[in-house]
Formats: sequence, structure tokens, C-alpha cells
Amino acid sequence: MKFLPTKWIALALMALGLAGCSGNWGWYVVDPRLDAGWLNLRFLLSGYLYTILLSVTAFVISFALGLMVALPGISRRRGPRAFNRVYVEIVRSMPILVLILWVYYGVAQGVGLSISVFWSGVIALAISDSAFQAEIFRAGIQSIDKGQYEAAHSISLSNADTMRFIILPQAIRRILPALGNQFVYVVKMSSLVSIIGYEELTRKANELIVQEYRQFEIYTVLALEYLVLVLILSAGVRWLERRMRTDERG
Repeated sequence: MKFLPTKWIALALMALGLAGCSGNWGWYVVDPRLDAGWLNLRFLLSGYLYTILLSVTAFVISFALGLMVALPGISRRRGPRAFNRVYVEIVRSMPILVLILWVYYGVAQGVGLSISVFWSGVIALAISDSAFQAEIFRAGIQSIDKGQYEAAHSISLSNADTMRFIILPQAIRRILPALGNQFVYVVKMSSLVSIIGYEELTRKANELIVQEYRQFEIYTVLALEYLVLVLILSAGVRWLERRMRTDERG
């Protein structure tokens, strides 16, 4: 029998409600058996769509940006390698919350552009994650045996085609678990975008707390929401790993 994330959360809440019989507990605010509790629960769950949309968009951009930053890191020339190292070190040393505030408030004021909350979050998350992905890509590419390059050159493939058709497909198979972990990282870090008003899971929880004044119960639901989402993503990454291994053997 398969359960949707909503049912998992509802069952967990019922278990917590039975455990908390003290008058200090206020699980009624998220009790799916009550009309008001079900409406509050649906309000909290509505943040899933915004969290996933933000995370997927940021990850896709960081994937491309990370690859572009990684390629200079494997160059034989000192200049491209220096660019890779400077970019990675600067971005990795910057707290993601500071980066979000800098993009939303600093860039908008300094450049005179009006950047939406969504795109501010996407840009900040993508920049932050791209530095980590660049290191993952660099390690994956460098792990490929040099004989692969020699074989590609022996059939007159250009450097670009060698990277595109020979090296990257093998490297991505090897770094897939790390890329999956980075996507989970982006999903969790997306909660910080609530600081600038984006209506994702954490922002929904904070808005409901202002109305109900039940921090413990609502933040518990929030934790369960992220737990369910991360478990689903982790299961998807494991399935993809098995699928790619099967295709490689076939």
C-alpha cells in the first residue's frame, strides 16, 4: 500500500497528538480530523510546490554553472585554473543567507534592477551550489582514466566531442550520488529564502504561527514536511543509480 506525503504527515501528527495528552499541547491546530486543523495543514502543504519549483530551478542553473566553472579547473593553463580556484573559494566562503540578502537588496540597489523574490532566491542558491558542484564535476572528470582520452583522440574526436560524448557521461555516473546530495542540500537551503518573503514551506509555517501562536506543533509539521521530501528525493536518487548501473551492464 502506497502513502502520499500528506497521509504520512497526518499519521505522524495523530501519533504525536496521542502522545501529547498534556494541556500544554496544541495539536488541534494541525489535526486533520478537525476542519480548522485540516485547513491549516493544507495551507502548510501548499508550500511544497513553491519549494520544489525554487529548488529545481536553482539546481538546474547551478548544474550548468558548476560544469562551466569546473572545466577551467582541469585546464593545463594557469589562468583558467586560477579562475576556478578563486571562484570556488570566494563562493564557498560566503554564507548562503548573506548571499540571498546581497542579491535581493544589494544588487537591486547597486545596479538599479528590480529582482523578484523568486529569482533572487534562485540566483543566490544557484551561485552558492555551483561552487560545490564545480568541485564535484572536477573530481569526477579527473577520475576518468587517461586511456579514454587517448582512445577518443585515436578516432579523431575533438576535445569538445571527447568531453561531451566520452568523458562526461562516465563522470556523471560516478558523481551521481554526490549530485543527488547537492540537490537535497539545495532543497534544505531553500528554506532560507523565506527571509525575503518567498512563500515556500518555511514561510508558510511562519505565517501560520503568527495566526495560531503554536510554534512547537507547526514547526514539527514543517520538520516532517522536509523529512518526507528528502526521503522521497533520496529514494529517487538511489533508483536512478540502480537504473544507470543496469544500463551500463547491459
